[in-house]
Formats: sequence, C-alpha cells, structure tokens
Amino acid sequence: MTTPPDRQDSAHLPQRPADQRVFTLRFTASPRGARLARRLASHQMDAWGWSYGSPAHDAVELVVAELAANAVTHGRVPGRDAGLRLSAQDAGHVRVEVSDARGERLPVARGTGTEEDGGRGLVLVASLAKEWGTAPRPGAPGKIVWAVVPTGLR
Repeated sequence: MTTPPDRQDSAHLPQRPADQRVFTLRFTASPRGARLARRLASHQMDAWGWSYGSPAHDAVELVVAELAANAVTHGRVPGRDAGLRLSAQDAGHVRVEVSDARGERLPVARGTGTEEDGGRGLVLVASLAKEWGTAPRPGAPGKIVWAVVPTGLR
C-alpha cells in the first residue's frame, strides 16, 4: 500500500523546481537541443519567481539562448551532449553555465563594427551579464562558458 503524499516524510520526496536553487540539463548538441535548453531555463526562471517577461527572466533566457547556440554551433562533437546549469545565487544573480566538448575552441567576442553576419552573441552576453568567462570542464574534455546575470530582488 502506498502512503498518501501528505503523510510521507518530505525529506524523501523530490523537491519542486521552485524549491531548488540549481537546475541542470544535458541536451543534444543540435539546434533543437539548444532551443530546449532555452525553453526549460525560461520555465525554471518563472518557477523561481522571475515571471515571464520580467527583465531578469528575459536576460537569463537570452544569455542561455546565446551560449547554447554557440555550444551546438562551435562546440559540437558528434555523439557528445552539451550541458546547462543554472544556479540562483543569494546576492541577486543567476549563474548560467553551458558546457560543450570542444575545449580547444574558446569563444571570442567580436566588436560591433565588423561586417560579418554573425558573431554578436557574446557582445549581447557581455552587456547583460555582470561578468562572463570560460573554464575547463571538470572530469571530461571540453569547456564551460559561464555568465553571472544580475536579477535584482524579487
């Protein structure tokens, strides 16, 4: 016989997304995977209390979209997934980390004055984030591109 949910020890139940301070996701290194990462990050921000359309929500969603698109475009290795990690920090920031399998290909922000079609995503990330950078991916080949996005107080 199953114990009703209201009678179970809550320490053994999975936490609801709003109660968690960290969200992680592995996604396929494809445009569809990057889109899924953006959509689930958007959902998680809403669950944490930053409603759809709020400045903090939209900033994190855009940073995830840019970093995930870069990971699947420039960091793709066939058969290897990419990763997303969001952590809501007490100081009014959300840390966004996107990992891929190509550690030798570090991102470079291009100036806004170039005539190339692409390459402006990291300029957007830099404008929305308090800081951003790269780090080696621990325990596996690849890199992590991270950004700390200010959210203000809810």
